[in-house]
Amino acid sequence: MTATAAPDPKATGVPAAVPLREHDPRNIVEVDDLKVHFPIRAGIFKSVKGSVKAVDGVTVDVRRGETLGLVGESGCGKSTIGRAMIRLRDATGGSVRFDGTDLFSLKPDELRRMRRRMQIIFQDPYGSLDPRMTVSAIVSEPIETHNLAEGAAKDERVAELLRLVGLDPKYVKRYPHEFSGGQRQRIGVARALAVEPEFIVCDEPISALDVSIQAQVLNLLTDLRARLGLTYLFVAHDLSVVKHISDRVAVMYLGKIVEIGPPEQLYAAPGHPYTKALLSAVPIPDPVVEKRRERIILTGDVPSPINPPSGCHFHTRCPYVMDVCKQIDPVFANQGNGHVVACHLYPGSGK
Repeated sequence: MTATAAPDPKATGVPAAVPLREHDPRNIVEVDDLKVHFPIRAGIFKSVKGSVKAVDGVTVDVRRGETLGLVGESGCGKSTIGRAMIRLRDATGGSVRFDGTDLFSLKPDELRRMRRRMQIIFQDPYGSLDPRMTVSAIVSEPIETHNLAEGAAKDERVAELLRLVGLDPKYVKRYPHEFSGGQRQRIGVARALAVEPEFIVCDEPISALDVSIQAQVLNLLTDLRARLGLTYLFVAHDLSVVKHISDRVAVMYLGKIVEIGPPEQLYAAPGHPYTKALLSAVPIPDPVVEKRRERIILTGDVPSPINPPSGCHFHTRCPYVMDVCKQIDPVFANQGNGHVVACHLYPGSGK
């Protein structure tokens, strides 16, 4: 199957059409060779001098009903991928299909209708809620936008959503500043659920919360997924949290996904050198095991996404670097049981 010709990307912000593989009905989101580059402008006329390659050729699927965890260092492009998946961020190249529909080919009215099926929970519960709006106005806004209910039915729907996320419906006339961080994030969850979505991007939803509150929000998200049949992309820094909540985990480095697999297999036997280094930095609450295990310290700094290294982006810091790593970008090599690694250490990773 081949995509139809898209409008001029320079005029619309929509990337040119790319050849698409056959849609798999088991997937709700299919991302192919996604690129998101941010232009760098300088001078009096603000001419483009280069670009920040935040996402630089990512191919990944999100299966229906699963939670796909996405981990990596700050600035590697995790949040950008999440926003591009629901077209809150325009792409430079590649494609994103939601339930078989190419999002980048949709007209504004078509995209507006599609947005009912995909939502986002933002990282900052303090900055993502309008301080001038009451809880009722915040949660009911998407209901009004999509003409789902009005009057008493709308008020009852707001009360139902607040109960669903563990808040008292009596709070509807309060403002965001009257709530704690955990309560504000629950309001954000209620807002995301208001239009009955199928897919939710959880953009580090617990990183701004106290540790004592994080478990409550995680349990809420897990419970809602089971009750409502939701699918999550869960972006996070905390590897232990991702292991707990995810069905599969994707590891990202400098705009590329380097490893994907079931959490049990990936955490027990990581394949990519970067994944091994990430996991070695996670403390183990056992002094004996912690003392014996090997700690991998990566040398050098993360290269600039403005001018990423040729070949494998990780080769400048990899302890196992070979000449081929500097020249050829590896593709995913299958390790069995849904575990794939993009590394030249494994047969089948060369192009």
